[in-house]
Amino acid sequence: MKKYTNILYWLAMAGLVVYFAYSKGWIFANFESITAKQAQTLLENDQNVTLLDVRTIEEFKSGHLRDAKLIPLSELEDNLDKLKADKNKKIIVYCRSGSRSVSASRILKENGFTPLNVKGGIIQLMGAKAEIIK
Repeated sequence: MKKYTNILYWLAMAGLVVYFAYSKGWIFANFESITAKQAQTLLENDQNVTLLDVRTIEEFKSGHLRDAKLIPLSELEDNLDKLKADKNKKIIVYCRSGSRSVSASRILKENGFTPLNVKGGIIQLMGAKAEIIK
């Protein structure tokens, strides 16, 4: 009996590790993730990008990147039409720390968009000296 308990324990632990890696976009990601510095370079040099903030309205009001469109993750699937003009652009997606933007990037990719997930979210963007406006 103890043998089976140990096997189940290790299977559960492995499942948690796989789930965590999946939620962070480290595995099974069908989209590209970029660093905060890469995001800044793209925003400065590429006219074919859109910036999408998937945080809450309150988080957005506390500070966001200039020209960012706000569509909270919880509302993204119902509001993809707000991005239809950006279908042929790369969409730089960010949240607070990079987890919600992974989920948003998956939704966007499944619907024919080209998302670029910002690893570390606005926390890393601020660390890279991105201009935050209120």
